[in-house]
Amino acid sequence: MSDTNFEALFLGPQAENREFFKRLLNFLVDEHVHWRRNFHPDDGPSITLRDMRQEDFADTQQQIQEVLTQLSGKLKVSSMPFHSPRYLGHMASDTLMPALLAYMMTMLYNPNNVAWEGSPATTSLEIEVGRDLAALLGFDPEQAWGHVASGGHAANYEALWVARNLKSLPLALHQVAPERLDASDDWALLNMPPEELLKLIDPSNPDTDPDLIEKLRAASVRGTGMGATKLGKVLVPQSRHYSWAKMADLLGLGQEALVQVPVKADYRMDVAALRETVLQLRKDKIPILAVVAVAGTTEEGAIDEIHKVVELRKELDDMSFFIHIDAAYGGYARAAFLDEQCRLMPLPQLNATLDQRRIVSRHVPWPSKETYQAFAAMGEVDSITVDPHKLGYIPYQAGAVVFRDKRARNAISYFAPYVFSRHEQDNPMLLGSYILEGSKAGAAAASVWAAHRCVPLHIGGYGRLIGETIEGAQLLFGALNDRGHFDVGEKRVLVKTLTRPDTNIVVYAFNVEGNTSLAEMNDLNRRIKEPLTYASGIILAKDFMVSSTELSRTEYGDTPLSFVEACGIPASEWEAEGKVFVLRSCIMTPYLTRHYTDEDYVAKYFETLEHILQDIVV
Repeated sequence: MSDTNFEALFLGPQAENREFFKRLLNFLVDEHVHWRRNFHPDDGPSITLRDMRQEDFADTQQQIQEVLTQLSGKLKVSSMPFHSPRYLGHMASDTLMPALLAYMMTMLYNPNNVAWEGSPATTSLEIEVGRDLAALLGFDPEQAWGHVASGGHAANYEALWVARNLKSLPLALHQVAPERLDASDDWALLNMPPEELLKLIDPSNPDTDPDLIEKLRAASVRGTGMGATKLGKVLVPQSRHYSWAKMADLLGLGQEALVQVPVKADYRMDVAALRETVLQLRKDKIPILAVVAVAGTTEEGAIDEIHKVVELRKELDDMSFFIHIDAAYGGYARAAFLDEQCRLMPLPQLNATLDQRRIVSRHVPWPSKETYQAFAAMGEVDSITVDPHKLGYIPYQAGAVVFRDKRARNAISYFAPYVFSRHEQDNPMLLGSYILEGSKAGAAAASVWAAHRCVPLHIGGYGRLIGETIEGAQLLFGALNDRGHFDVGEKRVLVKTLTRPDTNIVVYAFNVEGNTSLAEMNDLNRRIKEPLTYASGIILAKDFMVSSTELSRTEYGDTPLSFVEACGIPASEWEAEGKVFVLRSCIMTPYLTRHYTDEDYVAKYFETLEHILQDIVV
């Protein structure tokens, strides 16, 4: 079977596929019109020709057209050109035509995926999407449970909500049925493995009757509240998304429950430091609610060493915790590791296949052994967040969360009497009872479903598309390092990269050779960034757009110091300033490589940088 041709999937940087897109737009509108007309065609028209001839009817339709014309003007003037290979900024890009068209088509029917009765077609599609993502991430699709969420925030909230509720179950069981427990001390109860906790709320477990499950729920934290209950710490890397602080607040854990684990110079979580933290907590008899690792950090795109986190949990004989992976950004990249049967390829076979099929060239050192092992271990964790609206190239809003064991949904399920029948409580089609959110767009689920059927979740589909972006990032990374500097008159401006990308994000900064002031270096990079921001309504021949961020001591400790020193800045300046301003290019476009375009966008970007530096360096 041939690989998916990604150039046929997008409208295109210059709308090259416009005729095909317009034809399908007409098709989907016609299909919806036919559906309406064929539902009881014997019913007479509600809007008659006489109605249409009324003056206020024409006025109202004219108002609609004028408002939409106004909106179109605002969108064209002020929207970000995510579709262009010149956009090298945030985690945003062009979206897949099948996903766009499926969203538009389904939106006309306006299904609400909170319950099957409001979305008979799209609820089943969402269940299929959950199975798709389970297979992608290394879970057994028959045993896992996943669904579409509004985004990574909601998905992460739900995962930690499950972890919190599970952690409190043994304490509840000790209260309502202590005879069922072998252990009675809090330490043993709070360190029961997740798979043992899931048995407590499994209706099919012969040792657990429905009445006991309800008593457990009432006596657990979901019934009694957090109060003085201490369920333990949530260990997160310094590179974690900012939403984790919100979660600790919302779930009643408190900010003190979050323990930040240092990251190494490659911006992956320092598992040695994680081990020390875990062992110290064990010594102090403080339980661990969850350990969170990140697969695709928002700043650097780093992949934490998930395999080492899994190994650490296996080593502990008297301590256990829930493992969640925040793969909102990097999750879809696992498709590049899977063959056409969605099986994980051994690393040598993967490297050979990526090179032979011209997805990622052999001269590009990706994936590293550590990155491969991290993706390989995903199937051994308890839950994973992944965002189709990032590397899935799906329209917003489409996040997702997947649990390795579908019984996890029993930890958070609720049944509203006016929505669900009691005898239907085991029906997975009743999405609203098992998830954080209520009303939700069926169009989002349909969009993801259609994308997965047009772009398979393996190396020949998403693997090819995402692989091109990874090679593009490696190309930019290598070009920056090879260039090393820009000459501006008698001055030389150095450019330094932060770390080799694990995915497709490149972080770098500039400094005038000989400058030892971190404040001046930060100011230089801010001035470089300013013209690399999209100017509303002004499109120049050499426009490029990048993003930026600050690596601060508050967030990262002293990890950025080695990068600051590589830029020629002494440690004393880092001590005084405490933050470094860097440029950040998220390469979601597949057009940065030369496989599919005659344009050398890296060379054009360097020309733009030269012009900017000529203007600001004096």
